[in-house]
Amino acid sequence: MRNRGRARVLEGLLSRARYEVLPTADVVDEVYAGLPAGATVTVTASPAKGLAATLDVAERLAALGFDVVPHLAARMINGPGELAEITRRLHGAGVRKVFIPAGDAEPPAGAYHSALQVLEDLAAAGNPFTEVGITGYPERHPSIHDDVTVQAMWDKRRHATQIVSNLTFDPKLLADWVTRVRSRDVHLPILVGLPGPVERAKLLRMATRIGVGESARFLAKNGGLFTRIAAPGGYDPLRFLAGAAATLGRPDMHVAGLHLFTFNQVAETEAWRVAQLARLRRLGSTRADGATSAVPGRVT
Repeated sequence: MRNRGRARVLEGLLSRARYEVLPTADVVDEVYAGLPAGATVTVTASPAKGLAATLDVAERLAALGFDVVPHLAARMINGPGELAEITRRLHGAGVRKVFIPAGDAEPPAGAYHSALQVLEDLAAAGNPFTEVGITGYPERHPSIHDDVTVQAMWDKRRHATQIVSNLTFDPKLLADWVTRVRSRDVHLPILVGLPGPVERAKLLRMATRIGVGESARFLAKNGGLFTRIAAPGGYDPLRFLAGAAATLGRPDMHVAGLHLFTFNQVAETEAWRVAQLARLRRLGSTRADGATSAVPGRVT
């Protein structure tokens, strides 16, 4: 892909971004101060804090005018009765979008062991949400065989409106995964999960705020990834996207935008996004004047 086309793809992706946050005590203030009005914010579900924390943050952000997408982790919901109550509560707050992962709660809180069970009950209830996201796994899941994750996506596609990809740091792996999803005749729009640049010290402080036990699981499960994110020169989000741009920019791949993992470094993530957009637009203006410029991922 030529520089001009790559820059156009990157600009498009950065212009269509939403932001994931954890339901900590001060995250509402951080979102309000750090993101533009009406931005789309997803709120994760923490087994340590329970779904009450997720719903509380979602309600508060919705009241401030943000487009909110709470994570309703299946294994944290007792059953259809609680699911119906959650639906009523979110509707009362004006929230019409949800993300349904299976979640990590062990043992499960009740009847639900998988995201598909929740999706089927929502369908039986008349599909009360206009947007329903499900998880995609470019990388191998640490505890689930690839064949199972592939089958799960196929089963869930009928009840979902979009797929959000989990973390990966290999652009070729991401591009190959998107292509494989389409080859399986799954055509839901994909949001590419992308960590922005984060500071390790702030990341560790954030982890301690989500509860001691939860922090231990959080860091144990993701410590290697965080090392790569925070290592000087080890990870550049724009370079990563540029490496997959030839695939992500294809119309038949239906890549709808970015899902930014902020790790509650909301202002820093948004400052990075805005700066990269400005840079890409300056490069575009320069090229329009006949000059050549470098686009991340290729030397010219």
